Amino acid sequence: MFALANLLKALAYVIDIVLTIYMWLIIARAILSWVNPDPYNPIVRFLSNVTEPVLSSIRRRLPLVYGGLDLAPLVVLLIIVFLQRFLVTTIHDLAMRMSMGL
Repeated sequence: MFALANLLKALAYVIDIVLTIYMWLIIARAILSWVNPDPYNPIVRFLSNVTEPVLSSIRRRLPLVYGGLDLAPLVVLLIIVFLQRFLVTTIHDLAMRMSMGL
């Protein structure tokens, strides 16, 4: 049972790291949207390719706010924080209970 508990702890840790990295990618994409970056820059293309599928799906569900303000990055960041606080913590707590035999 301890092996499954350790697997769940490791899974929670990896999910937390992946969500944190994706959160920083979303933040970088939002900051780049304030300036006019070169669309042929490999970093800009990478950020766009990685974040656009998630952002576009959120944009389809959100109405544009007055002035054309894009709230999709903020919504994605809130979803990431929710997943980190709920999903990762739940998996970690489950692993701890399994390792203690509860």
